[in-house]
Amino acid sequence: MHPRLPLSHLPLLLGLLLFLMLGPQRSRAQNDTEPIILEGKCLVVCDSTPSSEPAGNALGMSVRSGSGRVAFSVSRQTNHEPTDMSNRTMIIYFDNILVNVGTHFDQESSVFLAPRRGVYSFNFHVVKAYNRQTIQVSLMLNGWPMISAFAGDQDVTREAATNAGLVIMEKGDKAYLRLERGNLMGGWKYSTFSGFLVFPL
Repeated sequence: MHPRLPLSHLPLLLGLLLFLMLGPQRSRAQNDTEPIILEGKCLVVCDSTPSSEPAGNALGMSVRSGSGRVAFSVSRQTNHEPTDMSNRTMIIYFDNILVNVGTHFDQESSVFLAPRRGVYSFNFHVVKAYNRQTIQVSLMLNGWPMISAFAGDQDVTREAATNAGLVIMEKGDKAYLRLERGNLMGGWKYSTFSGFLVFPL
């Protein structure tokens, strides 16, 4: 006569029988992104083929690659005098790169090309070359002025025009500085242009 099993062991036996009959569940595909619960914490499983834009979690930490870093800062080492140049576009060229993370600023054309849609921050600081002169500079986005600055004190030689702002750029948009009036002082790296991606959209 076989001894009887306690009723409390019945659920355990049923679970063991189901496991033996059905076998282990097929593991999930690698690209599934269903959260995994570990000790009450939610852990996001990264996609094996992440997109180019970083995605953040609740802690503000990126769970994707660090390819979203975009920043540049450039300066000019010589004066910019359009009357002595054949620069009909009036683009201000910068010949000294301080920072170019992501290499999205093209030194030859002095144009920044947005790698993705997002909010970008730009600032510029330029110094006029002569007194009794007004200098005016604009930040251009795809050929349209977004923000401008001027300096026009007739009694001051080394007067600066400066401005800064945030703009939304689409992938492939172009940003650069245009000299609207006057002559720009570039010696000793007085004139600078900088920008960076604040966050993607």
